[in-house]
Amino acid sequence: MITDELVEDDIVLEDNQLVCILTGEVKKAKPQEGNLQSVILMLNEEYGFDLADMERDFTIQYTDADTGKSKKQKVELVVFEKGKPHGKDFIIRICVVQDDKVKDTDKKKGVKPTLENAMGAVVSCEFGLWANGSSYHYLQKEDDAMGFDYEFVDLSDFPGEGETLDDLDRADRSSSKKPANDSLIKVFKRSHDYIYGNEGRKKDAFWQLLNLIFCKLYDEKRRFMLSEDSYRRKFWVGVKEQNTEEGRKAVAKRIKGLFKELKGDGIFSEVFDGNEAIGLTDKGIAFIAGELSKYSFLDASVDVKGMAYETIVSNTLKQAAGQFFTPRNIIKAMVEMMNPTENDRVLDPACGSGGFLVMVLDHVRKQIAAELYPDLDGPLLAEKFNSVEVSQRVKLYAERSIFGFDFDPDLKKAARMNMVMAGDGHANIFHVNSLAYPNWEHPTEIEKIQAAIGNSLLEMKDIESSFGNDAREKFDIIFTNPPFGAKVKVEPEIASGYYLSKYSDAPEVLFIETCYNFLKPGGKVAIVLPDGILGNPNTLPVREWILDKFKILASVDLAVEAFLPQVGVQASLLFLQRKTELERQLAQNSAEDYEVFMAIAERLGKDRRGNPIYVRDQDGAEILFDTETQYVVHKKGGSIDVRIRREKSKQLDDDLPKVTKEYLKFLNGGL
Repeated sequence: MITDELVEDDIVLEDNQLVCILTGEVKKAKPQEGNLQSVILMLNEEYGFDLADMERDFTIQYTDADTGKSKKQKVELVVFEKGKPHGKDFIIRICVVQDDKVKDTDKKKGVKPTLENAMGAVVSCEFGLWANGSSYHYLQKEDDAMGFDYEFVDLSDFPGEGETLDDLDRADRSSSKKPANDSLIKVFKRSHDYIYGNEGRKKDAFWQLLNLIFCKLYDEKRRFMLSEDSYRRKFWVGVKEQNTEEGRKAVAKRIKGLFKELKGDGIFSEVFDGNEAIGLTDKGIAFIAGELSKYSFLDASVDVKGMAYETIVSNTLKQAAGQFFTPRNIIKAMVEMMNPTENDRVLDPACGSGGFLVMVLDHVRKQIAAELYPDLDGPLLAEKFNSVEVSQRVKLYAERSIFGFDFDPDLKKAARMNMVMAGDGHANIFHVNSLAYPNWEHPTEIEKIQAAIGNSLLEMKDIESSFGNDAREKFDIIFTNPPFGAKVKVEPEIASGYYLSKYSDAPEVLFIETCYNFLKPGGKVAIVLPDGILGNPNTLPVREWILDKFKILASVDLAVEAFLPQVGVQASLLFLQRKTELERQLAQNSAEDYEVFMAIAERLGKDRRGNPIYVRDQDGAEILFDTETQYVVHKKGGSIDVRIRREKSKQLDDDLPKVTKEYLKFLNGGL
């Protein structure tokens, strides 16, 4: 649970400033400072170290062994033994944090001259971290064989509060850390960059990474297939396994075996064609596995997973011919305004990488969890989002009720993978041109769609007469951002099948009609449309057709920044409800009179370059809010601890959450 309250004090933030999570001090927003804030948050939420036991910019005094002279070294962050004084003798973690440009081998700022030197000067500190935002080095200090000096050993991770190295190496360890802030994004990017740069796999780095991500997901899901006593991790890397050829071979053997196993599993077999293979070296597999195994993907929020996934998807499957990803805040607003439930069959006929479908799945997951655990809220309820009981219902919902169509086979595969990460909703993602449905050049795909529709009708006890198992007139809600623009052409023989082609053959116009065709009478659609359709004189017949066929529920004008920097287009969100035949006839015989919700989202939390924009006061200064964040720390032995972190933070200047709130109030008669 996060609550925000305006801070009425004299702190004023300039554009290039931030507030330190640890000290509350205003700092310049330099790359090194941003990396340090990420490390502080990571140690707090993921490793369980209290902020009260940390100190930044700590000066370590020591005697140089060669010269006997007293020296000082300032390190960016240290962690002290819980509840002990902030003195050198109680330091248990040292963290050196650099900016992204500093290499780990740098003669002055690299691992050896900074972290190793500092750890050698502090007797009590066994573990350390060197980070530059893109590279993380975990070290353990050990006595050398003679006992006169130290040696430093590379680790894949170091222990959290109250943990030991042995805890990290336990094969029966059932949970990993829940990623905080941007940790998972950095892990995905770091892993992708490693494959791209070090494995000679520039063409398929993305798919190789996804193979390993799915091994990790499959291994986590095995927890639900086996009893707690018999579960043993297979996707893990011993803290020192990466350091030897023998260890790397052992990691590769485990994970390749896991990949073979998952390709035969019912859940995952639909995602793969069957001929995929992990083509990385043993060293590469051990490195990527070491990065991924730190975190629990199932326990990560849909926003964290979605942003991490889309970061690498968008860099790989570039927005060609009108394809681009819908920003997450727009997706979230559209889904929350339509409020799909477990009883709704949902479709995105231009699903791309599955952003809308993942958000729908998460929205319904939260409803199911709240129903099953009515006495819980906040982080304790969030802990139940991936419980066996919730996951089983979510899986059933996804398999019977969520559908996605896309004409790009790569995006179909990316969407299926995205849905598996979100909760097994992969089976109903199909490679099909929605505008051509039901006439498509791949008849077997049409047969699969009809079989899935038939199963959905049966499971939901939904008695339909129209078109049998045809997908038309079968959906309660449609969410979509169809391809549009001059680059996107619809073949004449496809366009000719649409009434609206008399006025326009633009795909965005034809998609309005295809959404109508897929909706049940009374069904709803939330669609992104360029403003030209809603305002140009030559599209008046299109608007008249919409008014005849649909009831207008809401219209939200978006700022031009909505899809920048990907593409510059003025667009709106249109929310419609398909009229029944009786409603159409009544409307033709008498003037319609109903209220329509209308809003303008002038600010969307980012500028034209995609940089975040925060709430400001009348003088243009960024406003700070008192923020209270509740989070859960998993303790050794399986217990959990709810903690609270209070900080002053900025808030994205985004009108969409306010629009959503006002729309839901509008539906309730203004209450």
